[in-house]
Amino acid sequence: MVKELILSDYQRCGISKISVGILFSVFYVKPNPGLKFMTIFRLVQHYRRKNRLLFYFFFLWYRRLRVKYGFDISYRTQIGKGFYIGHFGGIVIHGDSVIGDNCNISQGITIGVSNYGKKAGVPTIGNEVFMGPNAGVFGNITIGNGVTIGANTVVTENIPDHQTVLPAATVIIAKDLSPYYIQNKAN
Repeated sequence: MVKELILSDYQRCGISKISVGILFSVFYVKPNPGLKFMTIFRLVQHYRRKNRLLFYFFFLWYRRLRVKYGFDISYRTQIGKGFYIGHFGGIVIHGDSVIGDNCNISQGITIGVSNYGKKAGVPTIGNEVFMGPNAGVFGNITIGNGVTIGANTVVTENIPDHQTVLPAATVIIAKDLSPYYIQNKAN
């Protein structure tokens, strides 16, 4: 099962089979942070209940990669096959989240918890969902299959299948607030 999951992640990057040479290339020659992280992530999940020694070996590697690439993705997160991380940095995914098959995420995304109200909890993301840069999905909501979430969009409501979600329009306030933020100016 773990081999099929890892291969599905590699297929999303155009790699049809995994060999020692491919792994060496992905990890060292032309490092691919998303594939490297997902390979170790899948191995941590696989060995979690099967082999404690291998679990701890891969877990330490996984923790190092989390810091190195800025992927705050818990090993408890349920991620379907064919997961694609487009760019590294600033990715936060809650450990209780569920993500479907063939999903793409970009840098700066957050899939997080809401602690209050009717939607307290974490999101469930469907299959073939694209999340643009700096998008956020919060609360006990469901994102349907084939959904596109645009850059800088915050989603707190259920989204039906095959929809596109874009951010709200920019609001301009006719008041100069820059003195409150620009301090200790250079002369």
